[in-house]
Amino acid sequence: MADELKRRLVHASGSGLVALYLLADALELGLTWTRFRVLMVVLATGALVLEFVRLRIGLDWRLYDVLTRDYEEDNPAGYALYLISMTAVVVAFEPKLALPAMLMLALGDPISGAVSDNTLKRVKGPKVLVTMFVVSALLAAPFLAESPLAVLAAAFGATVADGVTLEIRTYIVDDNLTIPIYAAGLAWLALEFGAV
Repeated sequence: MADELKRRLVHASGSGLVALYLLADALELGLTWTRFRVLMVVLATGALVLEFVRLRIGLDWRLYDVLTRDYEEDNPAGYALYLISMTAVVVAFEPKLALPAMLMLALGDPISGAVSDNTLKRVKGPKVLVTMFVVSALLAAPFLAESPLAVLAAAFGATVADGVTLEIRTYIVDDNLTIPIYAAGLAWLALEFGAV
């Protein structure tokens, strides 16, 4: 249980990236959206290099024992998928879509995990789905206030990514990879086609 709490806290720390961007002007950091995109690409590249070293060469840090799950021993770890998906939405979308999608992964996922029974199911229970939807909608609302449909679409995307297990052949697709992409993608569709 202690390791699970540590994983959730590390998960939530990703919200610091969003805070960094949002506070950049006030702190006079000069962190434009373009520079933030570069930062995210650097972080994701670093994670990929670490994963390559861990999986191919055999990097065996104690930190990996605490923060990775058993099934990640021979597969890409969740932190790498986390940074890849966050980077994907930052590169593909504007801030009002990417930032809430990042928060849904950083905060929504560990909150829904806290109410989950942590068993692998095809579809998670109603309590988990409702929790993820409500938290995601609350996170999206400040960014997408002008479009309630986009708020609901983003929350729906995050909820589906978190609550429905996607399996390709025998590989379970980690929701760290899908939550931001589904959320930002559906919000974008709602903004583009919702008024039609």
